[in-house]
Amino acid sequence: MAHTCRGTINLFTAHFDTEDSCGIVLTSRGRTYHLKTGSEVERQQWIAALELAKAKAVRLMGSQSDDSGDDEDGTASPADKSELHDTIKKLSLKLDDLSTCNELVAKHGVALQRSLSELDGLRIPCESGEKLKAVNERATLFRITSNAMINACRDFLELAETHSRKWQRALQYEQEQRVHLEETIEQLAKQHNSLERAFRSAPGRAANPTKSFSEGSLLTTKGEDSEEDEDTEYFDAMEDSTSFITVITEPKEDRKAESGTTGSVEWTSDNVLDSTSLVPQGPPKVKRRVRIPDKPSYSLNLWSIMKNCIGRELSKIPMPVNFNEPLSMLQRLTEDLEYHHLLDKAVHCTSSVEQMCLVAAFSVSSYSTTVHRIAKPFNPMLGETFELDRLDDMGLRSLCEQVSHHPPSAAHYVFSKHGWSLWQEITISSKFRGKYLSIMPLGAIHLEFQASGNHYVWRKSTSTVHNIIVGKLWIDQTGDVEIVNHKTKDRCQLKFLPYSYFSKEVARKVTGVVSDSQGKAHYVLSGSWDEQMECAKIVQSSPSSPSLDGKQKTVYQTLPAKLMWKKYPLPDNAENMYYFSELALTLNEHEEGVAPTDSRLRPDQRLMEKGHWDEANTEKQRLEEKQRVNRRRRLETCSRGCGAEEAEKEAEVYVPLWFEKRLDPVTGETACVYKGGYWEAKEKQDWHMCPNIF
Repeated sequence: MAHTCRGTINLFTAHFDTEDSCGIVLTSRGRTYHLKTGSEVERQQWIAALELAKAKAVRLMGSQSDDSGDDEDGTASPADKSELHDTIKKLSLKLDDLSTCNELVAKHGVALQRSLSELDGLRIPCESGEKLKAVNERATLFRITSNAMINACRDFLELAETHSRKWQRALQYEQEQRVHLEETIEQLAKQHNSLERAFRSAPGRAANPTKSFSEGSLLTTKGEDSEEDEDTEYFDAMEDSTSFITVITEPKEDRKAESGTTGSVEWTSDNVLDSTSLVPQGPPKVKRRVRIPDKPSYSLNLWSIMKNCIGRELSKIPMPVNFNEPLSMLQRLTEDLEYHHLLDKAVHCTSSVEQMCLVAAFSVSSYSTTVHRIAKPFNPMLGETFELDRLDDMGLRSLCEQVSHHPPSAAHYVFSKHGWSLWQEITISSKFRGKYLSIMPLGAIHLEFQASGNHYVWRKSTSTVHNIIVGKLWIDQTGDVEIVNHKTKDRCQLKFLPYSYFSKEVARKVTGVVSDSQGKAHYVLSGSWDEQMECAKIVQSSPSSPSLDGKQKTVYQTLPAKLMWKKYPLPDNAENMYYFSELALTLNEHEEGVAPTDSRLRPDQRLMEKGHWDEANTEKQRLEEKQRVNRRRRLETCSRGCGAEEAEKEAEVYVPLWFEKRLDPVTGETACVYKGGYWEAKEKQDWHMCPNIF
């Protein structure tokens, strides 16, 4: 800006940030302005407008600098440029003089040496010969000194040229970085502008509409198709409403509607779908710890590490423990069992669709611990295990084993004495995209009830960690999840709605419909993946009137909703204990008799939990190097009997100790299934077969 009036704020040098849900803090030239908006949506609109205006100011200043004619430095004044040109001219003249002197010295030195050689050949008296000899020696010394000066000048010239190239490269790099930064800011401004235009033109439509649940089409599996395109742009969903509408019916109408139904549990009675009996009763038989040492405060330059990680597989990046939480991925996987009592209640369901409701609530509850858990769990070592032997208080036994390192894959098996078993092999695929981190769990989860034979299969949704570089980290769960009962063919379609500033929906909302094998909808599910889930029985369904865009939704007339699941409150001081739940606090508690490969015995993880992060980083590097050495040994062993390429593949193949590869008859995929022997080995305390990984 060429000039300003009183009260003008130069956006080129301004910085703005959010103060609270409705406040904006704007800082410019040492002054701070506090702005207040009417709502959080209005605050975000102001932020977007200020970002766009700042990007325009940056481009304007850049164009003014380019018009000045200075390609090297856009901010140089005419006096500075004149002085620079004078200095360069003087240096050029001095170099020319030095080169001329060099030529003259060499020319006269050669002539002097020639003349002395001619005099040496003449017949002259003895006394004159001695004087001539002295002159010849002095001429030789002069020639040596001249050659030394010439060499020194040549070295100086080469050094000056070398440094000149280095300075030129540094200047060019700074120019490229400035251009890259300007392009990035311009791209962000365009995205904000495009988002605003999309919102204004279609305020009631979704940015990326998906198929309606009422269409009856099956969802594609998210596992193998969850790798996003590098060039795909993502926008917040605009009021992405559900594909159906629910209308609550009065209880009097319910009794009339249900008077002719048979074979299902009475809705108004105290049945397994009621929340009154969902919380486990009685104190635990074993006293568990209720806290861990507080998380220390260490400063870390995030950008210096992250700038080299863009586009790389997260599991292949060496990370300090500053980004971790003191739990391994195996323990994080076991943490999904925190609300196991939902499955214990589902055992007693006589209706398969009611049982499906509880299974769906259990699948959603596994995400409740992630809302504040933005830290990364430890990548397990190959062959690392984790057991959860809680038959006394939880009524189950759980075992996890890391069966592959690249890609990282873990096998999990759970047996419950209440009559159900769960198994899965989850492969974590994660990509750092610069602004966010995508975590895509690949693999199917199986749940079987022994009494009824109902076999449920589903896959996890995609987790996204936002604001990796700038801003406060937050996590979101998005995507569609389909749960299928392969015995009765009942289905549950769950939809995890993405969070949006412009949406009127509840944050982290989850909706779903439970239908039977004929496609008839029986229950509507609603709630949020970080708080609770409810279900409402459908008494009547009908199509709605077509909307302006020709789309039609299904209207479900339901009974009042029943609470199925509600999240436990976090322990006191949870914010200083990595936001661990009560179960998470006990997972890394030391226990006697576990396998030597158990995650509780991992030294770097234990040091981090105690607050010794520097020692934990050193120990983490030692363990990772030990794992690399073991892999090289396997590669050398395999290369003796086969080619290099085959040996590379063989070295990556690890034979699990407690699981084995089998073909799943339900999904048609090959997965690791528990083969037995672990709990028998624990009872005998015979761990001779376990590898030394720590």
